[in-house]
Amino acid sequence: QIFVLFCLYYTHLVSIPISLCTSRCQKFLISRVGEDWIFLILLGLVMALVSWVMDYAIAFCQQAQKWMYGGLNSNMLLQYLAWVTYPVVLITFSAGFTQILAPQAVGSGIPEMKTILRGVVLKEYLTFKTFVAKVIGLTCALGSGMPLGKEGPFVHVASLCAALLSKFMAALFGGIYMNELRNTEMLSAACAVGVGCCFAAPIGGVLFSIEVTSTFFAVRNYWRGFFAATFSAFIFRVLAVWNQDEETITALFKTRFRLDFPFDLQELPAFAILGIACGFGGALFVYLNRLIVECMRKQKTINKFLLRKRLVFPAMVTLIISTLTFPPGFGQFMAGQLTQHESLVALLDNRTWSRQGVAEEFDYISHSHAWKHPQVNVFITLIFFIVMKFWMSAVATTMPVPCGAFMPVFLIGAAFGRLVGETMAVMFPDGIHADGSVYPIVPGGYAVVGAAALSGAVTHTVSTAVIVFELTGQISHILPVMIAVILANAVAQSLQPSLYDSIIRIKKLPYLPELGMGHHEKYNIRVEDIMVRDVRYITLSSSYRDVQEVLLIGQLKTLALVESTDSMILLGSIERSQLQSLLSLQLGPSRRLDHLRRHAKDNDTHTLDTHTHLSNLGNMDNPLSPPCTHTHSTSTSARHGPTHWLRVLNPLPQIAEWEEQQLDEPVDFNNCKIDPAPFQLVERTSLHKTHTIFSLLGLDHAYVTSTGRLVGVVSLRELRKAIEGSVTVTGVKVRPPLASFRDSGNNTTNVSEVTELHKLWNRHRGLSLPRDPTPVKNICEAHCN
Repeated sequence: QIFVLFCLYYTHLVSIPISLCTSRCQKFLISRVGEDWIFLILLGLVMALVSWVMDYAIAFCQQAQKWMYGGLNSNMLLQYLAWVTYPVVLITFSAGFTQILAPQAVGSGIPEMKTILRGVVLKEYLTFKTFVAKVIGLTCALGSGMPLGKEGPFVHVASLCAALLSKFMAALFGGIYMNELRNTEMLSAACAVGVGCCFAAPIGGVLFSIEVTSTFFAVRNYWRGFFAATFSAFIFRVLAVWNQDEETITALFKTRFRLDFPFDLQELPAFAILGIACGFGGALFVYLNRLIVECMRKQKTINKFLLRKRLVFPAMVTLIISTLTFPPGFGQFMAGQLTQHESLVALLDNRTWSRQGVAEEFDYISHSHAWKHPQVNVFITLIFFIVMKFWMSAVATTMPVPCGAFMPVFLIGAAFGRLVGETMAVMFPDGIHADGSVYPIVPGGYAVVGAAALSGAVTHTVSTAVIVFELTGQISHILPVMIAVILANAVAQSLQPSLYDSIIRIKKLPYLPELGMGHHEKYNIRVEDIMVRDVRYITLSSSYRDVQEVLLIGQLKTLALVESTDSMILLGSIERSQLQSLLSLQLGPSRRLDHLRRHAKDNDTHTLDTHTHLSNLGNMDNPLSPPCTHTHSTSTSARHGPTHWLRVLNPLPQIAEWEEQQLDEPVDFNNCKIDPAPFQLVERTSLHKTHTIFSLLGLDHAYVTSTGRLVGVVSLRELRKAIEGSVTVTGVKVRPPLASFRDSGNNTTNVSEVTELHKLWNRHRGLSLPRDPTPVKNICEAHCN
């Protein structure tokens, strides 16, 4: 018994540290492992489920259209009505649902994410309503069979998931999940997840997301993107196996090109020409897309009509495209009854479709009825397909529905590559001879090269090459793909911005454009040529009245603090909210009540009850409004009698006089936070260096100083207009004619500047900024909140 009691007592003693150790381990896992790994696993899992469910729903909608079309084969008119009405209803529902629930879900989402990752806050772009509108609207839009893409919108969907998941984790665990910088890093990883789970291409997804959303990328986020994208792509393909769509985990568009001799060295010029042609095609697509939008906006009558009837434009576009793709009509010359997935599978086939331009050898079993026509050969079909899909995709991507352009462009590039490959197969029917061996031309390889080149030209990315390898599951054409993609990018970047930058310009989003090719002459432009010289500032001797006037004039988020109007020495910057809190402290209700109490006490009067009457008087005053402009609502006047208001309005002259006295007092800057080191540039900073600094640090403005004196300010707006060539706008100085002839390597400093610097140092050696006090700062922050 004694032994049993001893064992029980010992077990009780041991159980206490075991439970303590368990709780500590749990906290460690949540705080350490849960910070990144669990979050990324959840993000990848959720996005894989969303992608798989959406693909299932899209395939179901597309099959429903084919089922209705096939079931009415006895009556062509009914077939036409079913073929056209179905997509019109889906697109109209998508446009209407998105417009009602969250208009921010319209379009791709990559331009907006590019802007958000730069540090700009776009309202309602990362909310649950936008997520619901984006997912449902995108499913209906793609299910209609219109030439629209999924990849761009899915980047936005993944970012929405990451933002919502961050809020959820912050509500549960708090801590690091509430860090704004970390949330931005998670958004960067989410962009990679969006591409990775869309095409089951994690490596290409990470690289593509970096190229289209980031100017400068933090390497510490690299592993997050790879881990989340890989996990998401894995789950996405496992779900396909689980649903018995695939036997095992394979590439989405698996090809079977020969590996021993995929292409001949003499074919490289053909691949290079294909890449150059795709570069011109990509630039033309971007130009056409922007031209359509600008034409509709310039036509005021059409623009007003479309603003009133928002569903008319998408319905009309869908009606026209559906009519042209009707299989018994023009659709018979462009494989109109095939979906984008089926068309791409056929175009990447490794077998040759024609012999001497005749389609009689074309034996592609699955979709032979779609591509084979008795009167027209394969070349006419491919040309008609490319031309029609090209302008259809450019027009369809302007509809106000959640949609992207990557997949339609990818398909057009594959068709163009297939056309070049079939032409090469006709020119060399027995293949190109090498060392006495005969290796037939593989047109499917040209389709792969064309798809990567055209999509890379439109998006200005090189990672489309990697996406193609992961999509097809083969890397045999790595050399021609890279050559074509690089040449296509070189041509497209010299002619047009990327599709996403073009949309940024159309929507006028606050994003800084790139200094691309052909902008080397702008490297000699300096900050002094583009800065705004009329800078709003306050001085150390400013009164509260000066602060009030500055706040009333503009809506600047920060204001410069200088020593005096004569010296203009920049001491720091103060946020607008801090200045507002200073006015609130100086003219707040509590101080007004104290003044009225003292006034009543000095005059020995008892004409008002401080707590019941003066509280209303104090609360209705706005420190940013001019003094003695108090107004009262009709409902308030009705509740109180005239005697009450005579008693309340009696002290108004004293209040007005007191306000005038308070506004004339100098500002006590000890009651607010001052940034003692705002970002500064000098007048001779080049435009190239300024662009790099703004892009790297995500700045929205920077002060320009000369030997410590504030001489101007440069904001994102001036820098963007200077890069775009519009440096003659109001407030921006025109670039001097001799700016191009400046010697950029001349960094000498003259004697007068050195003398000024020494004087400045000796004069302000003892100058110190007000420090942040502890008690008053808390009051200031409370008023700011």
